[in-house]
Formats: sequence, C-alpha cells, structure tokens
Amino acid sequence: MRNLNQWLAWQETLHPEEIELGLERISRVAERINLLQDLEQSGAKIVTVAGTNGKGSSVAFLDSIARAAGLRVGTYTSPHLLQYNERVKINGKSVSDQQLCSAFEKIDAARGEDALTYFEFATLAALEIFRDNLDLIILEVGLGGRLDAVNIVDSSVTLVTTVDLDHQAWLGNSREEIGREKAGIARKDRVLVVGEYEPPNSLLSSAQEIGAKVHKIGKQFCFVVGEGCWSWMNTAGIELYRLPYPKLYGEIQIQNCAAVLEVLYQLGILQTIVASENKADILAKGILSATIAGRFQQLQVKGVDSSIDAILDVAHNPQAARVVVDMVKQLNISDQQQTITVIAMLKDKEMLSVVEELSAVTDHWMVAGVAESSRGASAEELQKVVELSVKNRDEGRDEINVEKFRSVEDAFIASINLADNLGKSARILVLGSFYSVAAVLNAEKIGTIELRI
Repeated sequence: MRNLNQWLAWQETLHPEEIELGLERISRVAERINLLQDLEQSGAKIVTVAGTNGKGSSVAFLDSIARAAGLRVGTYTSPHLLQYNERVKINGKSVSDQQLCSAFEKIDAARGEDALTYFEFATLAALEIFRDNLDLIILEVGLGGRLDAVNIVDSSVTLVTTVDLDHQAWLGNSREEIGREKAGIARKDRVLVVGEYEPPNSLLSSAQEIGAKVHKIGKQFCFVVGEGCWSWMNTAGIELYRLPYPKLYGEIQIQNCAAVLEVLYQLGILQTIVASENKADILAKGILSATIAGRFQQLQVKGVDSSIDAILDVAHNPQAARVVVDMVKQLNISDQQQTITVIAMLKDKEMLSVVEELSAVTDHWMVAGVAESSRGASAEELQKVVELSVKNRDEGRDEINVEKFRSVEDAFIASINLADNLGKSARILVLGSFYSVAAVLNAEKIGTIELRI
C-alpha cells in the first residue's frame, strides 16, 4: 500500500498535463462511487467560493463563524503551504495521511481508464472524506470556476469574491472573459453572492443567464466601518452592530467578511446565530478566530542586532499586489522607512504588472527563482522584469537595487542581513507566489531562520 508521498508522486505522473480544465473525467469517476448523490443525501449545506483574490480569507471566515456557531465544518482549499493535508480540513484540523490514502485508493479503483489530474484526485479525495457527519462543506475553486473540478458539485450557495487578471492562458485575457468563467459556479434558482463593488458585467449577465439569484455587495447587503468596529446589514432586515475588526489585516478583509455574512444568511446559519442569546459572542469569536497563513501575515525575524519586521503574502497578480501596497503604506512609521522585497513568481503570471505595483513601496529587490515548478520563473527572468519596471518608472536612473538568488531562502537570509545594516526602519516583504511564503515558513521550521509570530 502506498504512503501519502508515494500517492502524490504517482498522481503527478498520471496525467500528461499539470492543468487540464474540464468536468468529464472527474464526473465519470464521481458517478461510479455515487459520490455526489451521497453528498446530497447527507444533508450538509455546501458553499463554493471562487474569485481572483479573497478566496482563502472568505473560506477562513465561513469556517470560523460556522464553527463558532457549533457546526461541524469541512474545508477544501488549494494550494497548500507546508503539508498537502492542509488542503482538506475538518473543524479546522488537517485530515490524516491515512484518510487521504484510503480516499485515493477508492478513487483509483473507480477511475478505470480516466487519467485524472493531480487537482482532480485531490478534489475527489476531499469529497470522499466529506461524505459523512458534516453540517457545512466549503469548497474553494482552484482555477476559474466553470470548468474547475469542484464545479461538479451543485452548491447550496456560491460566492465570487473579486475578478482580476490571472491564469490568462486558461481563463482569458480580460476581466470580462474571466468574469464569465467565475460565473460558471452559479446555479439556477440559487443565490450567487458577489463580494466586489464593480464586478465585470459578464459575471452578472452570465449569472442571470444561468438563472441564479445575484446578491451583490452595496445592493443586497453592505457594511459601514466605524471607530474600532463595523456594522453589517442586508435588505432582508438583518442588522449587526459593533462587530470586531478581523485579525486578518486590512479593510478588504471586512469586505470579505461582509460577503461571508450574506452567504451565511442565505444558508440560514446567520438567522440561527442572531436568534441565540449569545449572538455577539458567537460573531466576535468567529470573526476574530479567522486566520490564514500568508495573507499579509505580520511577524518578526531575528536579526543579528535586532528584531526585523516582516510581512508574508502570497499575492501574485496585480490586484492583490495593489492591496498589499495600500496596506504597507498604512503601516509606514516614517518617510525614511525602507522596504526590502523578496519575490519569486511563476512565469505565466503578470510579472511586470505585479512588480510595477510593488515598486511604489520597494527600495531593495531580492529576486529568486522557483525551482519547485516547471512554470517557475528564473531569478534572471525576474531580475530583467524588475529592471524594466524601475527604468519605466524612473527614466534615466542608473542604479537599480536588485539582487538575484538561487532560492527564496537565500534571498530572505540576504534580506535579513541587509535589514540589519539599514537599522530599525527597514522591513522585509515576501510575496509573489505560494512558493515564496512556503520557503520562508519551511526555513523557519527547520531552524535556518527564527520567526516570532
């Protein structure tokens, strides 16, 4: 019998393409083991979450608020940072190797001649594990929506957070094209919650063509930020006051949480919370308990002479980079504060646009290659992008503060040394991909660096 690592290595070789969108293969396998029928009969409510940015945070809010209300919750997310098991959780805890291996074995026996992709195997395994004894199942779309593996499930409610340029090779080269793909998770006569104030028209029109009931932020529900707290209300007459700021940083997280509250209302969960005697405690606990690694994660790293502020974020598209820049600006303690940006990216991302956004707060660039993926950009490629961006922004500038490194770990260690030399006014920003953040967290795990969270 294969162990988990053996299963994963074998899955990587099964299908000739790393990514191949489509529902035919996974639907056939799911049907052979009656997976979708069993999920429907289980009585669990199901939410599918799509969007360019904000998916992970929204899943975290849904999970934590529902669990605070006493529900048993399963979450399926991707990719993972440190362990594959992170993708499938029950009540906030990653499932075991044994659970995953048992699910893989059953799926392999049922797939016949269908060569499933790595993500399709993961999705079926999660659904297999979620068959029994759950109140709420939360599924995060991996790529797009319409043709993503999780879209074999007819969810009770769907959520689209934001739409921006990402994965253009598969989804299209404009927000309108991508919006149409995101809308594919919607279902006839069921609610699609939209958490973006100005989504592409294609998202709304495609949802209407499907026959979904669109509930959009600023129309069917809204929030108001006050001093030290915020309020939420919807057109159904639910009003919530003095909600705490999330621990997840930035006003965008309040926006994400606002959309999640509408999802919970449409599921009937929020009404139950509101009717309880301790609704304020449940909501506060749920909002404050929502955490997710690598989303503007603030920590400190031990330098030679002092502790250095560091921020980890998996931002890898222009929209996410803009959000990070805005939040970094809010943190600035003085005009003299310097930011050292450690970045590694996949070459199919909008590298130049991301770098141009980050240039607004970056004083020193530490670029690294991504050896873990065939899609990874080399340090040399990324250095050229940075140099082009700086030249475009500052014409005639001769000196460009950019260094290249073999790995993110090497780049991060070099950034610590530089920050030590610059003094207390320096901070380190790590972003560009899940690989970037994972490399830093792994380095801390094995003792190469010391983080203080």
